[in-house]
Amino acid sequence: MELTRQQMWDKLGEPTDLLVIGGGINGAGIARDAALRGLDVTLVEARDLAYGTSSRSSKLVHGGLRYLEQLEFSLVFESVSERRILMDIAPHLVRPLGFLFPVYGKSRHNLTVINTGLWLYEGLSLFRSPKRHRRLGRREVTEEEPMLRREDLKGAPLYYDCSTDDARLTLESAMDAAEQGATIATWAKAVEFIKDDKGRITGAVVEDTLGDGETKEVHASAVINATGPWVDQTRQISTEEPTSLLRPTKGVHIVVDRSRLPVKNAVVCFHPEDERVLFAIPWAERTYLGTTDTDFQGDPGCVMADADDVRYLITAANDYFPNCNLEADDVIATWAGLRPLICPPGDEGDEISASDVSREHQVIVDEDGLITIAGGKLTTYRRMSAEVVDKAVKLLRLASKLPDDLQVPATDQRPLPGARGWPDGDDQTVFDDLTDRTVDASDGQLDEDTAGFLVYNYGMRATELARLVADDPSLGEPICEGRPELMAQIQWGVTQELAATVTDVLMQRTQIYYRADDQGLSALERVADHMGELLGWDEETKREQIERYERDVQLSRRWKQGWRDEQKE
Repeated sequence: MELTRQQMWDKLGEPTDLLVIGGGINGAGIARDAALRGLDVTLVEARDLAYGTSSRSSKLVHGGLRYLEQLEFSLVFESVSERRILMDIAPHLVRPLGFLFPVYGKSRHNLTVINTGLWLYEGLSLFRSPKRHRRLGRREVTEEEPMLRREDLKGAPLYYDCSTDDARLTLESAMDAAEQGATIATWAKAVEFIKDDKGRITGAVVEDTLGDGETKEVHASAVINATGPWVDQTRQISTEEPTSLLRPTKGVHIVVDRSRLPVKNAVVCFHPEDERVLFAIPWAERTYLGTTDTDFQGDPGCVMADADDVRYLITAANDYFPNCNLEADDVIATWAGLRPLICPPGDEGDEISASDVSREHQVIVDEDGLITIAGGKLTTYRRMSAEVVDKAVKLLRLASKLPDDLQVPATDQRPLPGARGWPDGDDQTVFDDLTDRTVDASDGQLDEDTAGFLVYNYGMRATELARLVADDPSLGEPICEGRPELMAQIQWGVTQELAATVTDVLMQRTQIYYRADDQGLSALERVADHMGELLGWDEETKREQIERYERDVQLSRRWKQGWRDEQKE
């Protein structure tokens, strides 16, 4: 069954129980939870799914070890519990990753203190961590991570959390909602709220931002604001001067080739200038380093890395990995995202540092009935989503707008689409078996490495992409020369995953934007031609799509100009 953006736009406008504004991880999670309860759900997103924060995180599903130091035990317990659930419902997207915590002579905590903290960390998870932590001596650490600075090294605990593909986690949550009947409309911007004679919000006017600006009215029993860094702006649509909820902070990551910064585990680093925690994380043929944490004011759609951000991260990398000698020219790509953190009461912006702002979330109901979710972490999105839907259901029942016999959603048990039918057994054995199945489904058109890459990203649905290649071998050709991403992924993204622009495909569906040496610029014409055939683009539209993607790439590279200007000085 096809699932395209145009189909969803055509469906938009029917009355609905819940209108969710925002297609990030929270919006997708809310839509999934509500749809599984049997509610009519419509989600509208001004751009693509996961375009903002939800594709620009550190790509980790973790309990937040550092929150123990801040005594936020409830947040840690909630996070490690959710980590286990996400591993169960999305094993292809949420995978164990080792974290090495090197301790030096001048470290603020010694090995014994950190080891004690890790026992508490694992205890809060009821000892259901992916693997039990180990304490490594100096020699074992250097064997595990040879490039790590050895001077004054005392040892390191090795513990386990998880990595994820944040964009695909968001996407599959939204796809599961769509399978349950939800309308998921991307490139559909809420521009005005509809209100009744009492001033209560009863829907929104939604604009098609891809076409000719057509608008539709979507009437809803309840409206939810899940727009992340844009929640304050969304509330301003209803009232000109709402109380500001957010203190957004910017997090920047840089991507380098694995050969320039080879790490086996996520290495926990304390920045030499301010001792802020950041990570060097293995990412297939790349390594990424992040993140920064600085206050941000301005348009969330224009957030980007600057020269200071890149310098800050390179400084940390060269402090912990001195033989790597990273330079600005080693940076392949950057990404910058905003954490939509709750502004502490009475905070004027300087009493509490950006890194110390709580990661807790809030669900707020305004006088006009708008329900807003703000704050929180990627790891706990499923639980936050359930809380928001619970609030909406309670309000609707008070207004006698819902029956009492809604279904129990069981979002903690229902696998995401790529995990349905996932076999039991050892992770590597399962992966190898699914890889063999994918090779067979392609009629031998795909080699094991490419088939494994598809399994790694699509789980059980990899065989469906492989069948596309069996039917049309040209779809087995790489999007970018020398890389594993296939033309079949473009076809799949457009026909099954709501992709509607070149950026949708190269940024959220494949992450070529972050991984390819040229960020996919050499493949632009080819991608636009193929999408144009599928979507009926004329030459003018194809050119607009190419230019839009080129602007997105330039935004991620704008830091280089600042770097060059400083070198001239």
